[in-house]
Amino acid sequence: MNTRIIVDSTADLMSEYKARVGVVPLTVHFGEEEYLDGITIDHKTFYEKLVESDVLPTTSQATPEAFLKEFEKVGAAGDSAVVITLSSKLSGTYQSACIAAKEHENIYVVDSGTAAMGSGILVELAFRMLDSGMGAKEIAAALEEEKKKIVIVALVDTLEYLKKGGRISKTVAFAGSVLNIKPVLSVIDGEISVLGKARGSKMGNNLLVQELEKAGGVDFGKPVLLGYSGLSDALLQKYIVDSRHIWEGNLPTVRFTTVGSVIGTHAGPGAVVVAFFKN
Repeated sequence: MNTRIIVDSTADLMSEYKARVGVVPLTVHFGEEEYLDGITIDHKTFYEKLVESDVLPTTSQATPEAFLKEFEKVGAAGDSAVVITLSSKLSGTYQSACIAAKEHENIYVVDSGTAAMGSGILVELAFRMLDSGMGAKEIAAALEEEKKKIVIVALVDTLEYLKKGGRISKTVAFAGSVLNIKPVLSVIDGEISVLGKARGSKMGNNLLVQELEKAGGVDFGKPVLLGYSGLSDALLQKYIVDSRHIWEGNLPTVRFTTVGSVIGTHAGPGAVVVAFFKN
């Protein structure tokens, strides 16, 4: 029996892992226009529309039916699967996967408790376990423990998108809108938390570095992944230079990818994201 790894489309992955997973898409809406995340709209097109559109996009969770389509493929092949979703406190996607899984054997659903690059590094760890010979049930149980060690920290350009998407209060958003304040966010216990605020991106980069150190250090024996939202990676590249003392000698290369459409809807362009497992 082979084991498959299935994710929802909010898991941001390097290309070698994208080629190995089954993906269940969430949906992005620009007014009357509807797109399947990563399928009928790619990241570049999404951010172009986000910048140009007068309409703020909205998102909707993956449905049980969408998961069932993937699970039926698993069952037909006589395989098992580990399903990794974004935090159940941020979306009903995990619940949709659980509903669909009830109709199938050997499907194990894991709530990542995080999103974007945070989910991405949990998926990478799942593949390491799979490649070492572990089975689906064993992998799912191990991921439940490992996910507790994930730290995801993001420097966002504005809280406006999170406010409009209802992910934070108007009061918190207003506090971040004055004086060029750059908020640093994390996903803690499955929910978005504001860790601190800095005036300008340079101080924001310093705050990001501080948060990494505050977490107790990076476990470089496990996946580390950075990311950015928008059409340019310039802010991320600046951060990598500013924080090179963290990576040099510990990583052969600093890997990064783009934040997908659904999370990008709420983060907006100009975010820098770091995800790692703490020691």
